[in-house]
Amino acid sequence: MNKAVFMNKKLIHNNREITYRLNKSRRAKRLTLSVRCNSEVVLTLPYRFTENLAENFLKEKFDWILKQLQHYKKDNRLEIGSGLFGYRKHKELARAIIHNKLTVFNNYYNFIYKRVAVKNQKRCWGSCSNDKNLNFNYRLALLPEPLCDYVIVHELCHLRELNHGKNFWAEVARTIPDYQLRKKELRKYTIK
Repeated sequence: MNKAVFMNKKLIHNNREITYRLNKSRRAKRLTLSVRCNSEVVLTLPYRFTENLAENFLKEKFDWILKQLQHYKKDNRLEIGSGLFGYRKHKELARAIIHNKLTVFNNYYNFIYKRVAVKNQKRCWGSCSNDKNLNFNYRLALLPEPLCDYVIVHELCHLRELNHGKNFWAEVARTIPDYQLRKKELRKYTIK
C-alpha cells in the first residue's frame, strides 16, 4: 500500500506557533521540508520515522521556516479568485478567453489536443494530461493578459514535451520569448 497520510498539525516553539501539513509517505526516503508561496508549510516524513523525530526536525528549522513565511508575507502577493462563487461567475468568460487563445497560439504550433476543461483548481493554473487533455483554472480570466497567454502556451507546449526540459522551454520561447519574466511575474499571484 503506497498511500500517503496527510495531517494538519501545529507546533509551538519559543512561544511562536506554526501550522504545518505532515505527509507520512511510504515512498519518501528522507525528511523533506518546504514552505510554499501560499505560506503552507509541508513536512514529508517516511513511514519508518516517528512524529517526534519530525517535530524535533521542525524545531531545528524553526527560524528558517519563520524567515520563509516572512518573505512570502512581504512579497505583496495578489490573491486571485474567490472559490466556488468566483468559479460560477467567471467560468464562461474564462472558457471563451481560453478557447480564443488556444486557437491563436495553436495556429502557430498545430498541436493536437482532445478535451479542454475549465476548472476551479486549488493549486495550479493549468495542466496537460498524458491523454492530451488540457485543463485550465477559471482564474486565468482574472490574470493580466500576458500571464494568461503564458499559462496557455505553457500547457499547449506540454502536448509535445511532458516535462520542463530544454526542449520544452524552447517550444514556449517560440511564441513567448520573454517567458522567464512572465513566469516570475506569475509567482506574485496566488490562488484563493
